[in-house]
Amino acid sequence: MQKIHHTSRRAAGFAWLPIGIAVTLSACGGGDGGQTASPSTMASGAIATGVTTLALDTPSMPPEAAALLAQPAFHAAPLVLDEPDDTDTLDHSASAQMKPRTQALPAGAESLSTRQMTVQKIEAGLRARAQQASNNGSGDGSAKPMAASTTVSTYSPAQIRAAYGLPALPSAGASISAALAARLGAGQTIYIVDAKHNPNVIAELAAFNTKFGLPACATKTIAATATLPLAPASATACEISVAYSNAAGGMTANAPAYDAGWATEIALDVQWAHATAPLARIVLIEAADASLNSLLGGVKLANAMGPGVVSMSFGANEGSYTASVDGAFGAANMTYLAATGDLGAAVSWPSVSPKVLAVGGTTLSYGGSGARAEVAWSGTGGGTSAYMPAPSYQTKAVPGAGLTTFRTVADLAFNADPSSGQYTAVMTPGSTAVKWMSMGGTSLATPQWAGLVAVGNAVRAQAAKPALGAAHAFFYNDIGAVPGTYAAAFADVVQGKHGTCGSCTAQRGYDQLTGLGTPNVESLLNTFASGGAGASAPVVTSAAINGQVGTALSFTVSATATASGAMSYALTNAPSGMVVSAAGAVTWPAPVAGTYSVTATATDSKSGLSGKGVYTVKIEAPLPPVVKAAAITGKVGTALAFTVSASNSRPVTYALANAPAGMVISSTGAVSWPKPVAGTYAVTATAKDTVTGLSGQGVYTVAIAAESGAVAPVVSGVAVSGKAGTALSFKAATTAPNAVTYTLSGQPSGMTINTEGMVGWSSPAVGSYSVVVTAKDTKTGLSGVGTFAVKIEAATASTELVITAPAVSGVVGKAAAGSISVAAPGATSLSLSIDGAPMGMTFSMSGATVNMAWASPALGSYSLKVKVIDSLGRTATAVVPITINAK
Repeated sequence: MQKIHHTSRRAAGFAWLPIGIAVTLSACGGGDGGQTASPSTMASGAIATGVTTLALDTPSMPPEAAALLAQPAFHAAPLVLDEPDDTDTLDHSASAQMKPRTQALPAGAESLSTRQMTVQKIEAGLRARAQQASNNGSGDGSAKPMAASTTVSTYSPAQIRAAYGLPALPSAGASISAALAARLGAGQTIYIVDAKHNPNVIAELAAFNTKFGLPACATKTIAATATLPLAPASATACEISVAYSNAAGGMTANAPAYDAGWATEIALDVQWAHATAPLARIVLIEAADASLNSLLGGVKLANAMGPGVVSMSFGANEGSYTASVDGAFGAANMTYLAATGDLGAAVSWPSVSPKVLAVGGTTLSYGGSGARAEVAWSGTGGGTSAYMPAPSYQTKAVPGAGLTTFRTVADLAFNADPSSGQYTAVMTPGSTAVKWMSMGGTSLATPQWAGLVAVGNAVRAQAAKPALGAAHAFFYNDIGAVPGTYAAAFADVVQGKHGTCGSCTAQRGYDQLTGLGTPNVESLLNTFASGGAGASAPVVTSAAINGQVGTALSFTVSATATASGAMSYALTNAPSGMVVSAAGAVTWPAPVAGTYSVTATATDSKSGLSGKGVYTVKIEAPLPPVVKAAAITGKVGTALAFTVSASNSRPVTYALANAPAGMVISSTGAVSWPKPVAGTYAVTATAKDTVTGLSGQGVYTVAIAAESGAVAPVVSGVAVSGKAGTALSFKAATTAPNAVTYTLSGQPSGMTINTEGMVGWSSPAVGSYSVVVTAKDTKTGLSGVGTFAVKIEAATASTELVITAPAVSGVVGKAAAGSISVAAPGATSLSLSIDGAPMGMTFSMSGATVNMAWASPALGSYSLKVKVIDSLGRTATAVVPITINAK
């Protein structure tokens, strides 16, 4: 049934190379003369022929461990993301101040494991869940699904750079200084060591760079017969190369076999190492398989290629073999980083090596402004080794460290939770379509820390300092053991747990979940540049500061520095209007009530180290002005004057509310009324503080007596009758010595009275009403009232609303028609509704007639319920029977 109602640019990333400069990897001996390999060439591995075997003084994996298989340590939210928008394509920092993108998981995805989740597994898993909704397994059974989470948050490179305070990227096409290039990793090499082969890694990185406005990377071929070490990395632009290693640490021209899991790991490692150090050279080393022997060969090849940072996002169970291969992580000017794993409290190789920086994971929360918040990720690896003795750098000089006789991991941490994941571009073999995943795992944290170390080494090179190399002493002794430096360079993660053991909960200082914590990159880079040793960060003394609204606030940051004594100052989380001078003087000209936690940072101008202190600033709101109420009397004909009494320590402004006509108040609170009118008035006087804006009020009761012998107006009330729908008017007869004003009370809706005492009602409604007319003498203030009995009778039959609607009959399949006519004398408009219309029946209105048409009637009996309301408020209803016969 129907119910009818009728009333009459696209960007290709950065281009920071100066025009006219051709960059080649000139020292790759036996290469292609600086020619760039195409993605398809890189994918096939047909870069050069032959095998290079290097005689390296590095250990071999014991036979009992050589065949062990490592696992990539990545996690991914179990969904293929919507393609990121182009917010960052033309402006790489556009999303920096936005919240991460959120996307709901598809039905059934919440039960899928996130561990080593690939696009192929996601698509297969969702198909399986659709076919068997009762199957709640976790995929490979090795990790828990994403608990009860139904949405995934995913961060862009710009948001991660903003959250951790990485140096700002310059505008596309802008020329940059050597110092800024260094803070983007220029001149440094990051080695990504992984197993198996990703044929699309170059194309995936290009798509990632284009989407997020990152600098493009030139593809440079390293021939399998190339002479090592490599030539120094470019000082101005990113380059990427792919090499295939053998177990002996040499190169081969034969690409390993494809594996979806390792290919996803490779995409993740390359893209986020580049996002962290956008101008660093990336050398991807693909081992033939995931055996520890082959992966160790990849590390050996990195050592032979020359100084740099090695990122290893994989792990296997530690064992007695661990110490025997530690020599692979001891090459000069090399820093090694490895993921601690993704199965909670556990220790894995190679992160357990005392020569490898073990990287744990956190859950990041960052909304685009303010400080980031982090807790330890529940899946992060970490714990105490069963084989490796405690290294010298893990001493009790570092809060929380030095509590065991064996090596404890992690050392450092970064975002790793797949529910606070980061965008990664992936492509499946044979397809050019880019798909987007929300990646996590300690394998996400590891290449980003590798990028940070690469940037740190570039900053050190700018300061004429050698590469960091073995970095543990720097992080533990020069930072972790120096309170001010530690507080500035690291965010100490103190919440979260990854198991039920006694040490499985995050704590202040060092802990096995997140190590020393996550980086405050700006301060950390300053520490890299200063060398750390012997330098202490300024100490900023926290304090509580009190003030009051309306009174300018000032105080001085209390800070001491040991390096030079000269410091610069900055405030974070300061309220609007609060500033700090070069000398540390804080001023706030117009404080606003509230309590504020303001972080003051003092940076030593010599060492570059920073210290922080928190100033708790409490601004109390002052009391509002107090206005004393009073009773004021006067007489008609005698000017009235009085003064509002207000107490306040600051100047106030005055205002009156509900004052009678002619009464005014001056700027000093003096009230005057030259011609008082008889009556009693409740006048509200308001005093407003000109500084704080706070107000106080008091009520002045003003009583004005009438003149002696004054006579009140007389209003003669009468009976008035009328008809519904016919306009009504009558005059209130009044006798008064002076001009009067009129008001009504008890009147029905729509009835009014004018200044002459004429009462009007344009659309009377049936009923009896007692209407009181009040006439007030404008001079004496005296009033008189009259009551008017108003009776409105119903309209006669000739003025009634009438519906004429004959029955309609017809035959199935033959058009039927009918009409509904409305008579509404005196009305100017109609509102008509029809309920119960059969499907297919149409209506059109012509004047006050509704024409019905049914092109193909269906067999049956129907009833149309018609209701009409006209502009005079009259209502009528009718029922129209419709009968459709078979013949």
